[in-house]
Amino acid sequence: MKLTTLCYIEKDDSYLMLHRNKKKNDLSHDMWIGVGGHFEDEETPLECLLREVKEETGLTLTSWKLRGIVTFLSDEAEGEYMFLYTADAFIGEMIECDEGELKFIKKSELNNLYFWEGDRIFLKLISENHPFFDLKLVYEGKKLVKAILDGEIIENESYV
Repeated sequence: MKLTTLCYIEKDDSYLMLHRNKKKNDLSHDMWIGVGGHFEDEETPLECLLREVKEETGLTLTSWKLRGIVTFLSDEAEGEYMFLYTADAFIGEMIECDEGELKFIKKSELNNLYFWEGDRIFLKLISENHPFFDLKLVYEGKKLVKAILDGEIIENESYV
């Protein structure tokens, strides 16, 4: 299992989203996601978060919160444990990202974007200020086939 971070950086009722459109052999190609990436040797989740955000965006986070841990399982890729953060303050100027286009998207428009089905679950949890959570997402291809939140299977169609 890989270790990764993912962060939704907030500004003016929007999240900074990455349209992953530059790498052809990318499992998330053409999808919109937050920013983050893979741990380097001996990094903590926070160290990975701060480094990845700086590398991908040029921004230095000054306020953040760990919201949950997401276990991402796919029949097309190695599984991963993803440390999910939100951030509400930063300094610096945004740079061009070599993985795709960075853009602040209004929270009210997020559902119009193409992204992983499970992201809808944790974005909803974040918007509801849900306490720290453990979420397991199981995919067959790009289809979410199972979601387990804090040990309970999610069957509510409004999430998927």
